[in-house]
Amino acid sequence: MEKSHDPREFIRGVQQILINNKIRIGFLFGAGSSMAAPLTDKEGRQILDKKKRSVPLIPGVWAMTDKIVSGIKEKDFIVALKIIKVELEDAEKDEIKKKSVFMLENIISSIDQKLRVVGKDTLCGLDKERLRDLRKLFQTKIKEMVAVHKRKDININGSSKLHSDFARWIRYANREHSIEVFTTNYDYLFEIGFESKKLPYFDGFVGGYKPFFDPISVENDNLIPKWTRLWKLHGSLGWGYDLEEKRIIRSREMDADEIVIYPSMLKYDDSRKQPYSSYIERLSSFLKKDDGVLFVCGYSFGDDHLNDTMMNALAQSKSTTIIALVFDKLLDEKSIATKIGRRSNKIMICGNKKALIGGCFADWMLKREPPIDDFEFIDQFFDRDGPLPVKEKGKADEPENKTGELKLVDFKEFVNFLMELSYPGKIE
Repeated sequence: MEKSHDPREFIRGVQQILINNKIRIGFLFGAGSSMAAPLTDKEGRQILDKKKRSVPLIPGVWAMTDKIVSGIKEKDFIVALKIIKVELEDAEKDEIKKKSVFMLENIISSIDQKLRVVGKDTLCGLDKERLRDLRKLFQTKIKEMVAVHKRKDININGSSKLHSDFARWIRYANREHSIEVFTTNYDYLFEIGFESKKLPYFDGFVGGYKPFFDPISVENDNLIPKWTRLWKLHGSLGWGYDLEEKRIIRSREMDADEIVIYPSMLKYDDSRKQPYSSYIERLSSFLKKDDGVLFVCGYSFGDDHLNDTMMNALAQSKSTTIIALVFDKLLDEKSIATKIGRRSNKIMICGNKKALIGGCFADWMLKREPPIDDFEFIDQFFDRDGPLPVKEKGKADEPENKTGELKLVDFKEFVNFLMELSYPGKIE
């Protein structure tokens, strides 16, 4: 018999996890959660592209990379980036990763590494000053695209509605343990969403005048125990280094050249760099404890250090699991997410059409027709493939197709699932 995974069983299983308020719940959100936020006009209407699709408020990391690189006009920068691209591709042994290795994090990391050793010479045709100029150019362009909260031509509350709905679910979930939200995004969408619903949260910064990062408080579960935790793994637009106090501070008015945490692989080389190391340790600690579930959504498993942290922590836990919702219609055995999932039976890799669960990689397929009282709920979050005629047209001989796509891999649909789960009907 051909193996498959029943989406009804999976969806109902997730439902049971979420309604059990004793289970520790965490979320890891990647760029997909920001890309799901729609671009809106001042009145809150969504902006559509030529194909009538919603335009993302913040582009994905590869779209962002293409936009920045294609907009560079300085000849010496163009030449340097071509060399960096070749270097990155030559250094990557995995053929799958090689295709996407030329992206912001790796480019900035490469520049940072060159700045450390260039001295009075040149690398990639650039001296130290020009390398700094190139890095600052990337920082400035990144901030321009990500600092959507400052734009006057959009309705930020309309664009961040998904994040507000997520905050609303947390606020009324009434869980025994604080919900922990880890994110690789450095925009303010989660902060805007949380604050719009008056959801108290803690991110490791303390103080009022110049909030500073306090690593000890990150480790303290008894500190404001019911507050949601928000851990920004790859940093935030508002983090800077206070030269006088010699510590990381938070301010929305931080200039691009003052920001000290940006997507750079060099953070992995310095275990004492804060807040990154404390947040990574917090993620590890969450997974090592028993009776927890970490839901992953919008994350493509492109951060090797983060992946290793999760896998090593899972190996030390008896009962904590990861449920990864991966938006990938082409998910197969060679995909990065699938390879990560093969490292532990405590992680489920759930793609649009296929899933890796319990070591079995197979299609989503209903085992049987859901009962009437279950059908509408399941149908909301599993899009069945259309039936194919097997004989003459018009003979009504098409069999019901039980394969299809899991909608929950989309951050928007995942939030809708949370809302439908806890608040059927109208919600204020």
